[in-house]
Amino acid sequence: MTAEALKRCAWTGDDPLYVAYHDQEWGAPVHEDRLLFEFLILEGAQAGLSWITVLRKREGYRKAFDHFDPNKIARYDSRKIEKLLAEPTIIRNRLKVEAAVRNAKAFLAVQQECGSFDAYVWRFVGGQPIANR
Repeated sequence: MTAEALKRCAWTGDDPLYVAYHDQEWGAPVHEDRLLFEFLILEGAQAGLSWITVLRKREGYRKAFDHFDPNKIARYDSRKIEKLLAEPTIIRNRLKVEAAVRNAKAFLAVQQECGSFDAYVWRFVGGQPIANR
């Protein structure tokens, strides 16, 4: 099926970034811990903003946040946080940046306890996606 023939949700509009996200990522099951962590950080950054705002800054986040390596982010100190707050390619909100560091620590704790973050989150749905119609 061609991209043009796909039925898309109305929220995509015609923004190519939104369309690509819709067609390739939205609603697709994820089992890779690094990508799950990326979404956790991006969802936290999105609070109070539109998702397209976050998508437009996603590459900036990848670079600024060490490609979403939770081991590195968990070790960010106040100097690194201040540096991030000056980074124009991300959403520069102190609470959101500090939450990313706390979330990295919590993410690692869940991995330690459950073997992987994937194992932890997928157990809530019996390992199967919920398909709403």
